[in-house]
Amino acid sequence: MIYDVVVVGGGPSGATAAEHLAKAGRRVALIDRAGRIKPCGGAVPPRLIRDFAVPDDQIVARITTARMISPTGRQVDIPIENGYVGMVDRGPFDEFLRARAAAAGAERHTGTFLRIERDEAAHVVYRDKDSGAERRLTTRLVIGADGARSNVAKAEVPGGDAIPYVIAYHEVIAAPEGGAYDPDRCDVVYDGRVSPDFYGWVFPHGHQASVGMGTQVPGIDLKAATADLRESAGLAGCETIRREGAPIPLKPLDRWDNGRDVVLAGDAAGVVAPSSGEGIYYAMVGGQVAAEAAEATLASGRIADLRLARKRFMKEHKTVFRVLGAMQDAYYRSDERRERFVSLCRDVDVQRLTFEAYMNKELVRARPMAHLKIMAKNIAHLTRLIPATA
Repeated sequence: MIYDVVVVGGGPSGATAAEHLAKAGRRVALIDRAGRIKPCGGAVPPRLIRDFAVPDDQIVARITTARMISPTGRQVDIPIENGYVGMVDRGPFDEFLRARAAAAGAERHTGTFLRIERDEAAHVVYRDKDSGAERRLTTRLVIGADGARSNVAKAEVPGGDAIPYVIAYHEVIAAPEGGAYDPDRCDVVYDGRVSPDFYGWVFPHGHQASVGMGTQVPGIDLKAATADLRESAGLAGCETIRREGAPIPLKPLDRWDNGRDVVLAGDAAGVVAPSSGEGIYYAMVGGQVAAEAAEATLASGRIADLRLARKRFMKEHKTVFRVLGAMQDAYYRSDERRERFVSLCRDVDVQRLTFEAYMNKELVRARPMAHLKIMAKNIAHLTRLIPATA
């Protein structure tokens, strides 16, 4: 049997790509490793829930407040007006997406990707989980959606072996009852003692919570930093359900295809938002545009159509990524800068514009005076014209 597309990786990106192609009537195989759950805060904006028809039973918590915590312990609560941020548990959520792809017609295979072999066709070789034997799937195209350290990207796409990333680590704990913990609030901790270049988090997941941090700095003891975060948040005594760590890419790759038969999607393409580390929405969009590019290539026979994936994604999201990247470069480099960033978050215009952009995934242009005010405050903080705590 010759598949139209073999999708390597069954996370949100790969599962979305497989479902899209199966619904289009294409012969699709989806290869995924069993049992792996990516460390993830699990936040999904309303646009994701709407665009990708996520049912209510996948939303394990509805967040109505975000709390920013500075290195000196100052707290700024930002209400989420006119809606909520949904939280998902990546274990059942990812499996829901894979099952939905299978229901649409994608053929599931469980195993570990090994390589792509070629003669007159491409053959995706993987190690079957149950038998341990090598299996081959013959295909016209391949979508690599196998994570930040993508083996498909390393082997097939120029620059795919050099993607920058932070290492994220979290512990899923049994959520406490009472105390300072609020099941409707996400806490984001900007403190060099937790992370010297990123942030820590406490994200509710219904009866559970995700507590973790990320960093690009070598030698940081992630477990010790997370233990300190749990202690400061009053969560040290909570039952630990599982521990997980994985890389999170920091920048979209300059190229997503190999000019032949492979296109990347999701973390493999580097599509995680700078500053926030948000990845689920962008992974699913990445899977969708990769599937659209594969569909266009299959229909036209033009290999150049594989480039449509990156073009379409960057056309809509490049500016947001650029702004968030600049913000991370400006404010995450020291505790003094992080203190100023939390101060900036006290501004009502900053709060409204930030969450409107987050909820809808586009920069808000309808308030020019608010943008000018924010720009002036940014300059004042970065040039130290005002105190860090102002």
